[in-house]
Amino acid sequence: MLRPWCLLGYAATIAAQFGFEHTQYGSSPPVYPSPQISGAGGWDAALEKAQAFLAELTAEEKAQLATGTSGPCTGNIGPIPRLNFTGLCLMDGPLAIRQAIYVSVFPAELSTAASWDRDLTRRRGAYMGAEFKDKGAHIALGPVVGPLGRSPFGGRNWEGFSPDSYLSGVLVEESVTGIQSAGVQACTKHYILNEQETQRNPSVNNGTAIAAISSNIDDKTMHETYLWPFANAVRAGTASIMCSYNRVNGSYACQNSKTLNGLLKDELGFQGYVMSDWAGTRSGLASIEAGLDMNMPGGIRFSNPTPSYFGANITTAVHNGSLSAERVDDMVLRILTPYFHLNQDVDFPPIDGYTQRLANSQSYPFNYTIGPIIDARQTQHAQLIRDLGAAGTVLLKNKNGTLPLKTPKNIGVFGNDAADFTRGQYSLSLSGAGIAGGNYDIGTLAVGGGSGTGRFPYVVSPLEAIKARGMAYGADVQYITDNVFITAGGLSALAPVPPEVCIVFLKSWASEGEDRTTLIPEWNSTAVVDMTAAICPNTVVVLHGAAPNTMPWRNNPNVTAILAAHMPGQESGNSIADILWGDVNPSGRLPYTVANEETDYTKNLVNSTELATTTDPNAWQADFVEGNLIDYKEFDARNASVAFEFGFGLSYTTFNISNLHIQVSSSNASRIPSSAAPIQPGGNVELWATLATVSITVSNTGAISGATVPQIYLSYPEEANAPVRSLRGFEKVNLSPGTSGTLNFPLTRRDLSYWDTTSQQWTLPTGEIGVHAGFSSRDLPLQGSLSV
Repeated sequence: MLRPWCLLGYAATIAAQFGFEHTQYGSSPPVYPSPQISGAGGWDAALEKAQAFLAELTAEEKAQLATGTSGPCTGNIGPIPRLNFTGLCLMDGPLAIRQAIYVSVFPAELSTAASWDRDLTRRRGAYMGAEFKDKGAHIALGPVVGPLGRSPFGGRNWEGFSPDSYLSGVLVEESVTGIQSAGVQACTKHYILNEQETQRNPSVNNGTAIAAISSNIDDKTMHETYLWPFANAVRAGTASIMCSYNRVNGSYACQNSKTLNGLLKDELGFQGYVMSDWAGTRSGLASIEAGLDMNMPGGIRFSNPTPSYFGANITTAVHNGSLSAERVDDMVLRILTPYFHLNQDVDFPPIDGYTQRLANSQSYPFNYTIGPIIDARQTQHAQLIRDLGAAGTVLLKNKNGTLPLKTPKNIGVFGNDAADFTRGQYSLSLSGAGIAGGNYDIGTLAVGGGSGTGRFPYVVSPLEAIKARGMAYGADVQYITDNVFITAGGLSALAPVPPEVCIVFLKSWASEGEDRTTLIPEWNSTAVVDMTAAICPNTVVVLHGAAPNTMPWRNNPNVTAILAAHMPGQESGNSIADILWGDVNPSGRLPYTVANEETDYTKNLVNSTELATTTDPNAWQADFVEGNLIDYKEFDARNASVAFEFGFGLSYTTFNISNLHIQVSSSNASRIPSSAAPIQPGGNVELWATLATVSITVSNTGAISGATVPQIYLSYPEEANAPVRSLRGFEKVNLSPGTSGTLNFPLTRRDLSYWDTTSQQWTLPTGEIGVHAGFSSRDLPLQGSLSV
């Protein structure tokens, strides 16, 4: 049964008890018991196999399947030899197999989102899944849609796609489908409202235990923004969901019965298992009853044995009657059903020997056995990485057709992001290490840090790729990659001055464990650009790393082009060279908004010197008072100017959009979906039914081939209490000069509805819904409306 959030009361009680003040937005009402797996979504045959396996298990073996243990992988479920079960290997992460060698480092989800490309996103997932399987990993700990990106300063935003729930939902669905097409389980994370790194875990101040940050949210915002992409992941059949460290309305996310039992397993019909983030389990029985199915990493954390809340405690609780055997059986069935559904019981590769050796050594081994390496596959994957890196590069400025480059004879390359790595090929920097923990000061930034990073087999640096291009036609490439030297007057060493084109590479660091302190690229980047532009009237700026970035120099007349290249992975230099020289026509679009100044954003981070030293155990409270108004929805609500809007991106050709046509397939539809309709993974099946279709014509009116991304936004009637505009459709289309194509955008019941907190249903509005079509959130030349 669906149950509404209880507002105000509990939070007010807590506020009074602990003596702090904050906006009380809600609490998490109890939802019990934990719904049982049904096999819906095509998992019924696999469920039967899991049930047969379950019948052979002892009570201790059932507990073992739900409890992590030591082993060679990031997370490990132990084997049961007598049943020929070899265990489960769980591996980081969302862009690479972090603990492996001879694997690819793919573009981050940030770059993937900037491509707005469904096909490339699905292929990325499939290629990643193939590499995980090659290494014997059953479960890939990704993709990421939490954090969504409530704050542009969030330290892990780069691991996810976009602060827009619709864009993230589409891309996570493609990612899950791709990963699982390779026979590897996807673990979508971090569920839910994991929107800042600061105080994500409990701490101790002056001997007092301080609880983790509590994300306090209302029911409407939860459904329309933060739960939305998880519904897409569940619909795609994600095998597992990882719950997060933070609290939700006062209750830890991994023991929050409302979010786990109520929203995920009941409302969304999730059939897989919920695993904890590493050491994110705060209790045993309470977490199990609330919907947690697997405790990770169990009795081990970073090679240090620790007590496990699960394990033997499960069997003890069943034997003394405090935990039902049926709940434990459901945990096991949820864990085993995806294993059988993806045929992981048949000829699954063994865990790579290097990973096994690494797990038992504090230093990296020199003698090891590698897993299967298929040269053709690696070449194919490298090409996809190169293509996606280019597709995720957004051209923001191109004054007087500076780009693409022709054949300049004198090229200047500047900035510490241009060079190859100087501190190795692995940036596992966690809280406290900061930018000093990675390949920096000097070294290109192709992905971020933390558990979501990867060990590069190689990286093609921007400088390397540009020098190769220059050599091809005899150009002189001058370069200085030391920002300190540049800002101390080092550009005076150039000869001749100025180069025909100066390309400045800047970077913004981001990592798990810490939030960003600025949106301006670090390492004195503004001075580097200003000093370069002062001597070079044709300065191109390329931004790598975390985003969004604000750009104090963007209106400098000598800054003739700007490219946001994000985190493109191992082929970084080749990807940007393909764009700079026009081998690839830029088609990336911003998956976020770039403000004029970083102070134009609502920071939406909780942090202060008082909280850093508090002895109030419940002081850390993040109230989501902005509701759905994050990123472009916030700026639209304020009618505020921005530097570059959500969905924006330039091209080397031009496009036109025309012929808006709206067809409603079901007039006078019921306001809410039928309660008699089945719940399948993703929710009530009627939510995914198409109720209207928008079609447009797109034309390439320029002189060269290129791709563009038409976008559909909806404006809802007043009763919906919705943002000014919300993205509800997009498609990338590639067109030759002078050609046109017709695109159709299906709009589902969910797309057209708002969440009604009284009826606890997705509800179609009774008035007209505005339809806007164009090339960005603020370039929408076609207008129409529909009623359903």
